[in-house]
Amino acid sequence: MQLTLAIDPDLDDPPYEQLRAQIAEQARRGDLPVGHRLPTVRGLALQLGLAANTVAKAYRALEADGVVATRGRNGTVVAPAADAAAREAAEAAQTYARRARRLGLDRDAAHAAVVEALRALYD
Repeated sequence: MQLTLAIDPDLDDPPYEQLRAQIAEQARRGDLPVGHRLPTVRGLALQLGLAANTVAKAYRALEADGVVATRGRNGTVVAPAADAAAREAAEAAQTYARRARRLGLDRDAAHAAVVEALRALYD
């Protein structure tokens, strides 16, 4: 499996976000299988002509999203997609629940809003 990346300096998205999005998409599509080892931060930075901190920022964001897992000296690998999706959904649900509470919605009103949003997307 080949990691294919291209950074476009003319895009509005910063390089770390372009990198994050491309790796996440390749992992989601299965182009990068679970367990695939990503290049080192320094190696990828050299390959793409980026600062190491830029690549590190992208890797941290991917790890926070559950797309990759960092295993110390064993490097950064693609994480199982189901785990990443479940973690991201749980985090989004927690964020929504906190926001609904700050807005003063009770449990039933917050739940109704979610049900309606899901109905609009899936029906």
